[in-house]
Amino acid sequence: MDLIESYKEELQLIRKPWARIWVGAFVLCLVLLPWFAPEHVAYIATIIFIYSIGAQGQNLLIGYTGQISFGQAGFLAIGAFMFGHMNQWGIPWPFGVLAAGLAAGLFGILVGFPSLRLKGPYLAIVTMGFGIAVYQIFVNSELLSGGRMGLTIKKLTPLFGMSDVVFNYYFNFLIALAFTLLSYNIISSYMGRAFIAIRDNDIAAEVLGVNLTRYKLLSFAISSFYTGVQGALYALLLGYLEPNMFTFMESITLFVAVIIGGLASIEGSIMGAAFVILVPQIFSEYRELVPVVFGVTILLVLIFEPLGLNGRWLKMRLYFRNWPFR
Repeated sequence: MDLIESYKEELQLIRKPWARIWVGAFVLCLVLLPWFAPEHVAYIATIIFIYSIGAQGQNLLIGYTGQISFGQAGFLAIGAFMFGHMNQWGIPWPFGVLAAGLAAGLFGILVGFPSLRLKGPYLAIVTMGFGIAVYQIFVNSELLSGGRMGLTIKKLTPLFGMSDVVFNYYFNFLIALAFTLLSYNIISSYMGRAFIAIRDNDIAAEVLGVNLTRYKLLSFAISSFYTGVQGALYALLLGYLEPNMFTFMESITLFVAVIIGGLASIEGSIMGAAFVILVPQIFSEYRELVPVVFGVTILLVLIFEPLGLNGRWLKMRLYFRNWPFR
């Protein structure tokens, strides 16, 4: 009976009463933010919500399954342009977002097949080639990308008298919240435990009955689905698409978000997304320094804090929980 109760406790999203209080306070602050912060702050927060979805998908693949991918820009472009074309055909946005995720997920399965035989840098090179190939296809195909004019996306009409910025904030906040809850459910399920087993030792996992082919491809599919949805939401926010928005740097950005935020951490994915969005804002007058900041921060994280920003946050919580007996 104790074992059952402990397992139920382990599956709880928030286990400690104090954690429920501060998480509730944090969510309440996010709900109230657009009414007290300037519009540009709400707009930046909206972009963070969108990128947090892609970062979570990347973390499910890299952090939880141990499969390195540098092709996320390709999935991002596929999702965005799939949504863009469906938007121009007059298809309602929920179906467009779902189709964007499914299209990216389908290509994720195809790209995932090399993971059945390749590991580490070899898999990273294959996925990087996919991302670059997708970019070149969209750049050279006016039918797919709209050519030099790109694609114009019809934005959502704000509801309840909200401004465009406030409405987009709440819209993307709710979707990001839904995907965050989905991520927690995935990692606590049998599927998530299979991902972790593959990451730790795929041979041992296979001996224990984990189907490597199924779960590696499933990991790629879910990660790509998240990224496709990110591309659709990004298109809906900006109202415009063109291929140069999805260069190899987008893959690097999501990779940096995962490493700096913290591998195998949903909270870290959100922190990492905030980092990669806020740093370019802080260095807006010195854009050439942004890659330098990313690179130096990754080195510092790998040397001094391998668990990333989330690891540092956990240590701070432990410090104050044990104070003054530290």
